[in-house]
Amino acid sequence: MENRFKNEPTQEIAEALQNNDPASAAQKIQEYLKQQEDIPLNIAVTGDSGSGKSTFVNAFRGIDNRDEGAAPTGCVETTMEVTPYPHPSYPNVVLWDLPGIGTTKFPAEKYLKHVGFEKFDFFIIISADRFTENDVKLALAIQKMGKMLYFVRSKIDNNLRDAERSQRDFNQAETLDKIRKYCCKGLQDNGMKSAKVFLISNFDVGLYDFQLLEDTLEKELPKHKRDALLFAIPNINEGILNKRREAFQAKIKYCASLSALIAVAPVPGLSFAVDTSVLVTVIHQYVLGFGLDNKSLQKLARSTKTPLDDLKAVMRSPFVLKEINKEMIIKALTTSASGMALSVAEEVARFIPLFGIAAASALSFTSTYSFLHNCLAALAKDAQNVLMKALKVNP
Repeated sequence: MENRFKNEPTQEIAEALQNNDPASAAQKIQEYLKQQEDIPLNIAVTGDSGSGKSTFVNAFRGIDNRDEGAAPTGCVETTMEVTPYPHPSYPNVVLWDLPGIGTTKFPAEKYLKHVGFEKFDFFIIISADRFTENDVKLALAIQKMGKMLYFVRSKIDNNLRDAERSQRDFNQAETLDKIRKYCCKGLQDNGMKSAKVFLISNFDVGLYDFQLLEDTLEKELPKHKRDALLFAIPNINEGILNKRREAFQAKIKYCASLSALIAVAPVPGLSFAVDTSVLVTVIHQYVLGFGLDNKSLQKLARSTKTPLDDLKAVMRSPFVLKEINKEMIIKALTTSASGMALSVAEEVARFIPLFGIAAASALSFTSTYSFLHNCLAALAKDAQNVLMKALKVNP
C-alpha cells in the first residue's frame, strides 16, 4: 500500500487545530510518523553466476556472508528463485536476489514478468567482468517498462590487487578509469547507448563508487522513498551520518507537536506518561539509525578489525549500550531543564484551566523539542567518534 502522506501533513494538522480538534491533529501526527517508518523500498539485484550479486545483497544490508539471514553465496549460481532479503534493522527495505537472466532461458521481457518487475522500485545489474548482451537486453526491457536501473561492476578490489602485482608503474586511479571505460564500452557495443557504471567492492563498501551510487539513488528516488534508502545503507562515512541527523531533526517538530497536543489532556500526568513512551521510541530510533546498538557495533568492530571496547570508549551519551526504557527517560528528563519544564506544564494545566492549557501546550512543545534536539546532537557526536575510531582517523 502506497504511503498516504507522501508529503508532510502540515495542512491537515493545521485544519484540525483550527476546528478545535487536537485529538484529530495528534492522530494525524502519529499516523505520519508511523507511516514514515513503514514506507516500502524494494530493490531488485540480478547478474550472472559468480558476479557477486548475493554478496552485494549482504553488503548493502550491512551483514557478513556468514551471518544468519545472509543470502547464500558461491562460485556457481545459487539463486534459482526470486528471494527476498529484508534489511535486519529496517524490514520495510527489501533486497530481492534474482536469478541471472542467463540461467532462466527466458527472453528479457518474459524474465521481468517472471520475477514480478512491477513490485521493484529499481534494478541493479551486477557483473564481475564485462557486461553481456543479455545484460543489455534486460536493461533495455527494464527501461521500456519505466523502471530505473543501475550497472554495478563488482570485485574491484580483486582487479586492483591483480593489477598492482602485474604492473611495474601501478596507478590506482588510472586502473579504475580503464575498468570503467571497458565496462561502458561493453554496454555500448551491445546496444546500450549511454550508461553509468559504478565500481564497487562488496567487502569494503566505503571504497570506490558506493557513495556515488547512494547519492545517485537518493537523487532519482521519489522524495518519500529517500529516507528508507538513507537508513538502510551501511554507515560508511560522515556524510551519511549527517544526512541521517538531518532526517531525524526534521521529524522532531512532529514529536514535539504531539507532546504539545497531549499536554492539553484533562487527566493529570497523562501527557508526561505518553511523552516518555514516545521518547523511548524516538531515541531508540536514533541509536539504531546511527549504528550505536550492540549488534551494529560488533559488526563494525569485526569488519574494521577494531577492538569493540575501543569503539565503546568514545561514546558519551547515557542512551548507548543500555536498554532504553521509561525509567531511563524519566531520569534524563528530571535532570534536564527541558524535562523540568515538561513536568511543570502538567501542573500549569491542572491549576490554571483556561490560560494554563495554552501555556502548557507551548511549554511542552518547547521542552520536548529541546530534549530531543540535545539527545540527537549527543548521539550524532557519538556516531561520528565511533566512525572515526573505526576508520583510524583522529577526530
